[in-house]
Amino acid sequence: MQRAARLRWGPIVGLVTLFVLIQGCVWHSAYRGATGLSGNPSAIEMLTGPTASVMILFSHMVLGALVTVLAVVQLAGPIRKRWPRVHRMSGRVMAILALLTGLGGLAYIAASGTIGGPLMSVAFAGYGLLMVVAAVQTPRFAMARDYDRHRRWGLRLIVLGLGSWLYRLHYGLWYGTTCSLSDTLCGIAAEPDFSGLFDQINLFAFYLPYLLVLEWYLRRTPKQRVDSPPYARS
Repeated sequence: MQRAARLRWGPIVGLVTLFVLIQGCVWHSAYRGATGLSGNPSAIEMLTGPTASVMILFSHMVLGALVTVLAVVQLAGPIRKRWPRVHRMSGRVMAILALLTGLGGLAYIAASGTIGGPLMSVAFAGYGLLMVVAAVQTPRFAMARDYDRHRRWGLRLIVLGLGSWLYRLHYGLWYGTTCSLSDTLCGIAAEPDFSGLFDQINLFAFYLPYLLVLEWYLRRTPKQRVDSPPYARS
């Protein structure tokens, strides 16, 4: 009975979660694009540098939002089991978009730096490099039919793909918690120029701790050499 209930409600919960993520990602991309192109002063502070760099950053934001959505699709068990072709095609698209997102972010940092200074540039460049590596390794091992390594790199890519959403989620949780305590604590250690202690911690906290937890999990999972992808197993 309980298993049947989970099977019945699982896809519904997954679809609702996916819808919420899509709404948030589309809103963020549209907002940044509109304000950046309309000359909003706050957007100009974020989108510094020559016009080419601004367009690279805007493209990076849009592609990053799509990567986040596809990361959720890749995690959806019902899709992997019932529609393996959708899983394969969305995985290929995600790898390509993740590669373009990582390269775009690195190009912008190299051309214009970041509003948060050297520390933000180092943190975001590290994130971009990891994204590029995972985007290359995941399909490479799939084409080599090394599905165990493909799965492991795919999980890393999914965690990195969720990073953009997690970065903003941390801020939402931080402001929601501190502002509920008192007005004086509202947004404490978070500054507009990203120089606050929370800002500096979050520069790395939105991806490194999650990757470390994943690596801990993978090291506890025995490696297996299989001849078919995980989603093709009965």
